[in-house]
Amino acid sequence: MFVIDDAMIVQTIQLALTPVFVLVAIGNILNILSSRLGRVVDRARELQERHNKTHGAEHDMVVLEIRLVDKRINIITKAIRFMVLSALCIGTTVAVLFLQGLAGLDLHGVAAVIFLASIVLLLVALVLFLRETQVAKDALSIPRDYLELHRTI
Repeated sequence: MFVIDDAMIVQTIQLALTPVFVLVAIGNILNILSSRLGRVVDRARELQERHNKTHGAEHDMVVLEIRLVDKRINIITKAIRFMVLSALCIGTTVAVLFLQGLAGLDLHGVAAVIFLASIVLLLVALVLFLRETQVAKDALSIPRDYLELHRTI
């Protein structure tokens, strides 16, 4: 039978604190991604309503924007998926650290690998987030025709 002393519990909590801070950051980023997804879905619904009511060049512009919105939805969804997987790995890291501290097992290597996996997943999600912002910028670019660059004002 193993004995749990107060010093070991304090040390385990201190070890688990860093991954928990990363978990808080992931939660904040998930909140941002969810907000962006909500706005993009709202825009998609609006465009779908306009789809059957437009013709010619205006219809083509609606279809192009629908394609960009679809691309953004896919990218944001993937980013959210990677963020959630990262958060799950962080939670697993904390659980492994507590198991190590409470059961007296040597699981440093396991905790390190899981934590590294969570950071890699986080980085992938952030790259997807960066890509989504680029697609959003492309979607928001003002068509050259509207700028009337041939005129001096």
